[in-house]
Amino acid sequence: MKKSPFFLLFFLVLATTTLRAQSTAVYPTNWWVGMKMNKLQLLLRNPSLDIGQQNVSIQYPGVTVVKTHRFENPHYLAVDVEISPGAPPGQVPITLKGKGKTQTLKWPLRQQREGKGTTYAQGVTSSDFINLLITDRFSNGNPANDRIPRLRDQSLNRDSMYLRHGGDFQGITKHLDYFQDLGVTALWLLPVQINDRPNRTEHGYAITDHYRIDPRLGGEEAYKKLSESLHQKGMKLVMDAVYNHVGLQHFLEMDPPASDWMHRWPTYTQTTYKEQTLFDPYSAPSDRKKMSDGWFDDGMPDLNHHNPFMANYIIQNLVWYVQEFGIDGIRIDTYTYSDLEFANRCNQALMEEYPKLTLFGETRVFGTPNQAYFNQNVMNLPYKSNLPGSVDFQLLYHGIIPALTQPFGWTDGVNKMYNTLTNDFLNQDATRNVLLLDNHDEPRFFSVVGENVEKQKMGYKWLLTCRGVPQMYYGSEVLLKGFTNPDGLVRSDFPGGWPSDKKNAFTGQGLTTDEKAVQDLVKKLGQFRKTSSALKTGKLMHYVPNQGLYVYFRYDADQTIMCVMNTDTKPRTLNFGHYAERTQGFSQAQDILEAKSLSLSSSPTIPAMQMWVLELKK
Repeated sequence: MKKSPFFLLFFLVLATTTLRAQSTAVYPTNWWVGMKMNKLQLLLRNPSLDIGQQNVSIQYPGVTVVKTHRFENPHYLAVDVEISPGAPPGQVPITLKGKGKTQTLKWPLRQQREGKGTTYAQGVTSSDFINLLITDRFSNGNPANDRIPRLRDQSLNRDSMYLRHGGDFQGITKHLDYFQDLGVTALWLLPVQINDRPNRTEHGYAITDHYRIDPRLGGEEAYKKLSESLHQKGMKLVMDAVYNHVGLQHFLEMDPPASDWMHRWPTYTQTTYKEQTLFDPYSAPSDRKKMSDGWFDDGMPDLNHHNPFMANYIIQNLVWYVQEFGIDGIRIDTYTYSDLEFANRCNQALMEEYPKLTLFGETRVFGTPNQAYFNQNVMNLPYKSNLPGSVDFQLLYHGIIPALTQPFGWTDGVNKMYNTLTNDFLNQDATRNVLLLDNHDEPRFFSVVGENVEKQKMGYKWLLTCRGVPQMYYGSEVLLKGFTNPDGLVRSDFPGGWPSDKKNAFTGQGLTTDEKAVQDLVKKLGQFRKTSSALKTGKLMHYVPNQGLYVYFRYDADQTIMCVMNTDTKPRTLNFGHYAERTQGFSQAQDILEAKSLSLSSSPTIPAMQMWVLELKK
């Protein structure tokens, strides 16, 4: 049958209208019925069509349009909607009308995941053991997604520290048994949203679309499969959230709704990185402004959290993310540089929606009071943070590192660790802080301690027995090394993650005796910790260090663990009677890692630079 010219013209107009309708994006991309956050601000964007003056309507049971907001940029509309408790799941039609044109968008309203607080949004606590991964550097499970057409970064070269290497979610998923062997119960991945920029896309911190998972890592479905696989094994997933900035190629920077969505300066202005200005009673207002509003990096625009539309966009995305992917905990990047009142709002929204969800911030600051300022604390200050905990850089910089690298002195060596721990009183609950030896921004601990294997072992023994949530960094258990000059030197590939690797940490092939020994130590102590009530949730008691000998106990009504660190260059005699508050009533001390038992009536000698982890027995 021959088509008339009128029919063909009608078909062309219809196809064009449909195409334009499809290119109008809605953020959040979907939502769920029965959420506590039932008042949303939808951001609509069409980069090829002026939708700013169009009228918006929704005809769907239980979903009401409350208000429409228009911007300088006609590519955008914001629509306040309210979802009633009785709204059914389905496809919500959002109709835009204007200038004789009509388009209808389908916005999904879904059922929530089952198991909030039990199978997801469970929280990550001191009972857990976190492993931090850079997805691109861990294991390549699917070479087909190494390069994705039309993305700006087409690099793939494992010999370069700054180019992509090809690791992905599938590579992580197929090695979950390895993490379980280590005693790991939670995986923290660097940001996995797309970074569609020309270079330096391997780390993930320059997000260009909050609602798209990087397809080079496997995309949304592979990320969901990883989440589901972790939960099936009784493990957890930690999200790396970025409150402070986005990537330069984010559409909100390249095509902003208005000029005030990012912090703007007459010329490029970087943050001072001086967190002291936020609480210093003598600080200049201009210094405080540079700290909070200055850009973290010239490729990472600083978000203006005082803009209510930007604030809503970020808060809603984080709540969406937890529900969409089944997140259990959130580490918050560059926490100290965000507007702190906004951070409180964001934290509160997450904790109200997911009461068991754990939040901990990156607070790379200088001093224990400085760190406690950004946590829930006991200090009487004008600003009160609601952040439950931080990555505990104080016990790294002023704890385990000086304990193993400085001579013992009144305020030096292991005394620094003792002094730092005594400041735990500043926090409401210091056990929610996350301990570390190293991470993607810090030198590998093995390099810090001069590639001394015994010191590396002591580091892991401390990490898995001190108070707080232990976090290890991928590959340090097999003695990966490197200093952060530049940072790419501490982000090398995990051995065995690629088929061509001659060394394989998953199977042990090619590992040296020392590498295998440290890996085995982590496995043994990590597995012990999984069933140790004292190490997971017990109290901490420590004694003033003496001649480099530092003794602390983790204990509860059912178990007592005695940890003995000899940080001196000489052997030291251990007198159990000096610690009678905790040793009384016990007769034996069983070494958790070695097949030996000590009588508490004896006075054994602990060699120099050694650590014992002992379970006391009656």
